[in-house]
Amino acid sequence: MEGRIDRHQRWVLALRWSARVWSVASVALVLAFIVGEGFNPSGPNEWLGALFFPVGISFGMILAWWKEGLGGIITVGSLLAFFVVHLTTAGTLPKGGAWLVFAAPGFLFLLSSLLSRRPKIGAA
Repeated sequence: MEGRIDRHQRWVLALRWSARVWSVASVALVLAFIVGEGFNPSGPNEWLGALFFPVGISFGMILAWWKEGLGGIITVGSLLAFFVVHLTTAGTLPKGGAWLVFAAPGFLFLLSSLLSRRPKIGAA
């Protein structure tokens, strides 16, 4: 039984650190874009979209280092809200998969949070 518990804990730990490393890379990349290209949304629609991406997504990933579940929810929720804003204002979903790749740590943080709450095998 101990081997199964240890394996589960190792899996959760690997998932957690994968999410953390990926989140650092994602936030660093968006900061590089902001510094290199500037951050000047034009008009209320772009400001609303920017509130969710990159601000909400980055905030969620940073928060997830301390509160995995909440940070993951904020990250994934911000991504979905960004998609809704883009769809309603531009009439189409954002093109390409980079949006999902950037926000993927949010999904990993959620999974890590869920797996770490799972009842341990053999626990009384």
